[in-house]
Amino acid sequence: MECGYFRSGTCRSCSELPVPYAEQLARKVRHCRSVLAPHAKEETWLPPVSSREAGFRNKAKMVVTGSTEHPVLGILDADKRGIDLTGCPLYPAALSACFDPIASFITKTRLLPYDIPRRTGELKYVLLTLAEHSGSLMVRFVLRTDESVVRIRKHLATLQAELPQISVISVNLQPEHNAIVEGEEEIVLTDRSMLEVEINGRTFLVPPRAFLQTNPDVASRLYRQAQEWVESVAPRRVADLFCGIGIFGLHCAGTDRELLGVETVPEAVAGAQESARRQGATKARFERGDATVVRAADDPDTLVIVNPPRRGIGDALAGRLDRGGCRWVIYSSCQVESLSRDLRAMPSFVLRRVRVLDMFPHTTHHEVLTLLERRGSDVSIP
Repeated sequence: MECGYFRSGTCRSCSELPVPYAEQLARKVRHCRSVLAPHAKEETWLPPVSSREAGFRNKAKMVVTGSTEHPVLGILDADKRGIDLTGCPLYPAALSACFDPIASFITKTRLLPYDIPRRTGELKYVLLTLAEHSGSLMVRFVLRTDESVVRIRKHLATLQAELPQISVISVNLQPEHNAIVEGEEEIVLTDRSMLEVEINGRTFLVPPRAFLQTNPDVASRLYRQAQEWVESVAPRRVADLFCGIGIFGLHCAGTDRELLGVETVPEAVAGAQESARRQGATKARFERGDATVVRAADDPDTLVIVNPPRRGIGDALAGRLDRGGCRWVIYSSCQVESLSRDLRAMPSFVLRRVRVLDMFPHTTHHEVLTLLERRGSDVSIP
């Protein structure tokens, strides 16, 4: 992939860009094999899943700097000055085409970009999410206060006329002077409050504060692989912990199995519930709660899915799963080191399948999907 930002030294987020893509993927596989060597036998490894090299992202997180007359959308340099990154080749054309109209909207509404050194201004980020199957968009403005919301509402029709593909517009309030992108309060400005995305022929509802994988092609392979493993071991029930908007659980349980999804973000739970309703998954139940105390871990007829943040599931949940009665765990990890640590805390399980999926080309990051079996189980895995 050719990138002028990298060549000029302006942006080095894609740290592995000089490495040929095939070697990038091979390095990730070697690293994962090394870290998981104490847990995984040679026959447990499946071929890795590669990605497109450019235009694969469905999300853009743009820091807003500059002035109201000349806003800059992109990233910050070491001195907290803005760098225009609207030409980044990771973005598909459908996202790139939005940046100029959004910059014009910032000028029209007199939104003052937040100046980090001076701690002045209002607009911190513009966050965009693309539904690739339809071209629909969700646009979120992250503000320091709600002072500008009235002006945004006043000119909203202008933005919608210029970008009619936008289905959801919201304001997120993040008053703190720190590196946290989002705050707890979200103000939805459109009739629709959730973006519809299609994954493997299923429709999912994505509210503003919910997690969605950034690489939809590789994510679809991730969910299909988990679904195939579930079909191979045929549990009666599925428990999806850290379930987000329910993508893993609804893929794996379908409409025939009982499904319990547990998540801490209430908006994500609402999205999962609506997705289940639209898919006809009448046996699915999603609730807000603490994954470490879910009783499904004690049920031998339940397969547990965990998709935690980079820190992993932690000792409490790992211990609960290890002591519990569930026979199967599917663990999706975005950091193999935390996965290995959690596996050490789950000696009652053996690693049966591992697959590296390159969700993040040109970086050292990756996704690792694993199938764990409680020792003594007698189900054969194809």
